[in-house]
Amino acid sequence: MKSKPLFTACLLISTLSLAQEKKAEKSKYNQELATSLGADKYGMKPYTIVMLTTGSAKIEDKAKMGELMKAHMTNIGKLADEGKIVVAGPFLEKNKENYRGMFIFNTKSKEEAEQWVKTDPAVQAGIFSYEIFPWYGSAALPLYLKHHDEISKENP
Repeated sequence: MKSKPLFTACLLISTLSLAQEKKAEKSKYNQELATSLGADKYGMKPYTIVMLTTGSAKIEDKAKMGELMKAHMTNIGKLADEGKIVVAGPFLEKNKENYRGMFIFNTKSKEEAEQWVKTDPAVQAGIFSYEIFPWYGSAALPLYLKHHDEISKENP
């Protein structure tokens, strides 16, 4: 009876080994792509994350708030088109830090990221404030943006 768990373990190890071999066969290093994305030897690079927090402004006028949020979304699109924003999106739940959303900017410069976040009309109006953090992630992250339009029927 002891041989069944051993057999199962050997089968699992063989399966995992085969999966790793197949993955190694499929993935081939592309120096040109790595260089174009600014990747280091690990395929990574520095970015800057901006966490949008609840700002101090309280805007009761729903039409004014709607205009500001539309301008916020337009600005995000503009920054994405310029290659400055790699990721942007709201948080779906309230949290103790009052984080409302985040941007991942395609820069390692906190100063440059701050200049870009200050172009946001909702930040300018005080709806959002922000915190800035350096971050290290996959250099391939910007590649998903070119496919986003292919999978979205509408813009928010």
